[in-house]
Amino acid sequence: MIREANKSDVINLVALSLEVWFKTYCYDGITSENSKYALSMFTEQYFHNLITNKNYRIFVYTDGIYLRGYVLINLDSQFNKFNVGFEIEKFYVHSEYQGKWIGAKLLNEVKAKVGDKFWLYTWVRNQSIDFYEHFGFQDTGEYQFTLGNEVIDNRGFAFSGNS
Repeated sequence: MIREANKSDVINLVALSLEVWFKTYCYDGITSENSKYALSMFTEQYFHNLITNKNYRIFVYTDGIYLRGYVLINLDSQFNKFNVGFEIEKFYVHSEYQGKWIGAKLLNEVKAKVGDKFWLYTWVRNQSIDFYEHFGFQDTGEYQFTLGNEVIDNRGFAFSGNS
């Protein structure tokens, strides 16, 4: 089932975020910088604030009592001043459930409920790039993310239902 997140989802959003983030971005191992970032970013307060902020929406995919994935939308974000719609700021599916159409179902829900013009960025080593291209996203170029003293290379991807 896909629905908008509520306050009872907060602790599970924290846990899922940590699972996916560490599995994805600590490909080479866990460092102090990785741990500090993830543990300070994905907190209960962070998700409480997002759920109550009118510029954000979170859709969750649940299977009974289990949270399998979520998409966090930032309605106010812009990509390099191009008009490519709102940002999908976080798009996480539990690692054991990737490849089972949960991501596609979440994106289809976003298209139906919020609109079909959006963008996101992802690490250049992320396995999800094939999924984005298959779903119809177009590569919009480089997007860099700084973590501590390290600059992380990412790619921006935009989706438009009209393309």
